[in-house]
Amino acid sequence: MKVSRPRKLFLNLPVADLKRSVDFFTRLGFEFNKDFTDENATCMVVGEDAFVMLLTHTRFKDFIKKPLHDATQSTAGTYALSADSKAEVDEMVKIALANGGSPAAEAMDLGFMYGGSFYDPDGHHWELAWMDPGQMPPQ
Repeated sequence: MKVSRPRKLFLNLPVADLKRSVDFFTRLGFEFNKDFTDENATCMVVGEDAFVMLLTHTRFKDFIKKPLHDATQSTAGTYALSADSKAEVDEMVKIALANGGSPAAEAMDLGFMYGGSFYDPDGHHWELAWMDPGQMPPQ
């Protein structure tokens, strides 16, 4: 199936403490849409067409039929974001680790691509990646 138009992405993540999560992601430079924020949820703006809804466990359960996944015990997915440089990858990982995040993996440097990662305070696995397609090895 061909996608006929660009789509917006809305990722929903359960969080144990909404204020803690907002503080954590604010320190990483993200902003929040106040029109979609209350005591149970907030809309983190990732980009023009990408958003992460952070929902309290109670609110998140309103949308699911299966048991709530415990991201501190196993990984259900990784959430990857682009970065403008290797330095930005390292800086965001450093800020995450200094503000309640924990290490997920060692930095990866493939020359044309560089990545870093962390777990947020709820155990969700975040990846940051910088890539220079002009430096990719020939196929």
